[in-house]
Amino acid sequence: KFSNSQILNELEKHKLKYFKIGQPYKFIAQKLHEGNVVACFQGRMEFGPRALGNRSILVKATNKSVNDWLNKKLKRTEFMPFAPITLNEHSNKMFKELKNKKTAIKFMTITTKCSKRANKFSPAAIHIDNTARPQIITKKNNLKIYNILKEYYKLSKIPNLINTSFNVHEEPIVCSPNDAVRAFKESKLDYLYM
Repeated sequence: KFSNSQILNELEKHKLKYFKIGQPYKFIAQKLHEGNVVACFQGRMEFGPRALGNRSILVKATNKSVNDWLNKKLKRTEFMPFAPITLNEHSNKMFKELKNKKTAIKFMTITTKCSKRANKFSPAAIHIDNTARPQIITKKNNLKIYNILKEYYKLSKIPNLINTSFNVHEEPIVCSPNDAVRAFKESKLDYLYM
């Protein structure tokens, strides 16, 4: 975890334009709704095989072409599909057969069949075999990401976004503020939330 002063030092060192927002959820949700890509660097780094919101890149899942252009920005291949992060209260409308997967789906480590609703609203997060590898989010899991998703849902009526790890291809997930700024600049993403 890093302090605000450590983050501010890094932003100033790289001469990035920045501003402070008291409750950033509405701002971020609006930017996502407009089609922007938002990198999130917040709180402590997750431990495990996936970025679960604290070191993540978020983008809306409505346009299948995101798999091409975002993978190019991140220097990844088309064989690296994106996964949805979904509000828990809407998960049963988006995915099938969740009953025995309640623990695994918190960590984006298992695939499940998708509903027609998921196909309609989130085609960029659906695999060719009509499955997805969702992360189901609750207030308890990650309040900040939950609030972003909740605000995004209010704007779009879509309960999920794409969540992919915040890193440049073949590099580890960003750990420090310096890593985050470097990956943000190198990938030419739209916004960095720190």
